[in-house]
Amino acid sequence: MKQCTHADALPHPEPVPLGETCPECLRDGTDPVQLRLCLTCGHVGCCDSSPNRHATEHHRETGHPVMRTHEPGEDWRWCFVDHVLV
Repeated sequence: MKQCTHADALPHPEPVPLGETCPECLRDGTDPVQLRLCLTCGHVGCCDSSPNRHATEHHRETGHPVMRTHEPGEDWRWCFVDHVLV
């Protein structure tokens, strides 16, 4: 089973969210479907089911490897680099 090679390098405690919603969606006037939190810097971005996929765009621009869901009642993480749940 493939494992994430980046989880051990994440900051503890995890970063505080930089906002309550996706700032790029706010700027563009679009609605996010669900939100994701970058576990390197705290950027909040919309998921890949959203029109502009800003969480994935954030990973591509920054190289930050792991995000977690920023949805109430959910608690999972995804590694963009290793393509696995953390």
